[in-house]
Amino acid sequence: MIRIIVYIIVFVFGISLSLAQIKSEEITIHNQAIQLPGTLTLSSEKQPLIIWVHGSGQIDRNGNQPTVNVKANYIKQFRDAVNKENIAFFSYDKRTANIKNTAFLQGTHIKDFALDANEVINHFKNNRNFPQIILVGHSQGSLVAMLSAEKADKYISIAGAGETIDQTIVKQITEQSAEFGKIAANHFKELKETGKVANVNPNLLSIFAKPNQSFWASWLALDPIKEIKKIKKPILIINGTKDLQVKIDNAKKLHVANSKSELLIIENMNHVLKDIQKEEDNLKSYYASEYPVSEKLIKTIVSFVKK
Repeated sequence: MIRIIVYIIVFVFGISLSLAQIKSEEITIHNQAIQLPGTLTLSSEKQPLIIWVHGSGQIDRNGNQPTVNVKANYIKQFRDAVNKENIAFFSYDKRTANIKNTAFLQGTHIKDFALDANEVINHFKNNRNFPQIILVGHSQGSLVAMLSAEKADKYISIAGAGETIDQTIVKQITEQSAEFGKIAANHFKELKETGKVANVNPNLLSIFAKPNQSFWASWLALDPIKEIKKIKKPILIINGTKDLQVKIDNAKKLHVANSKSELLIIENMNHVLKDIQKEEDNLKSYYASEYPVSEKLIKTIVSFVKK
């Protein structure tokens, strides 16, 4: 009995010691008036550092969007997993997720997100604790991170588009209605040619409303295929077979565009990086944090970072 008690005490102490090794620091990085509060976690000095670049929406540093009830917590889960492998991690609240930035968001273009990422990289670039910086871009962040990739040592794309944003959106709308898909294509064509859409179809107002048009125009001007060709650093491209938003052919297109890249298609991983065994759990995983992130995703990224 005494031996059992001693074993339990040692076991519990071991867990506490392990947890205590992860250090956390709150850091706010500024891009002029824009405030980007984030969390840095690490287990020791001299570790590679992963910097996360968000997808679209008002996403916070943990991968949640309270305004639309998204509680997947996938970035937090990713952070915890890589920290256990002696990799430091920094993620920040996207500029659109921080209410303090509201007054400065009008006229935001997609390249502004890249400028935010640049400031984050600059903050850590000359820190001797981080001999290597790896930029991970997720979804929209895949393209954003491409624009900043040369400032980092390695680049990872997760669920990144392999086509321009108009092609993606037109396909999505066409799946619901071929008629509205054609109208959307014409709206995008007008936006490219004139910088605005004069008469927006009422059914597409949520996309093409006047306040959104400048942002769309800036996004349309960027082609992920052209941008990834410019990257000279090591590249890893990842997509999941259960991704409802970005199909695996996008990852394949990006891989073909840069012959030096590595490609991984992960069976059963969805858009928020969760391992999905049942189809009915796919959308549910956006709104609940109990679904685990893909173990293969973590294992592959750890291997890529450390080699």
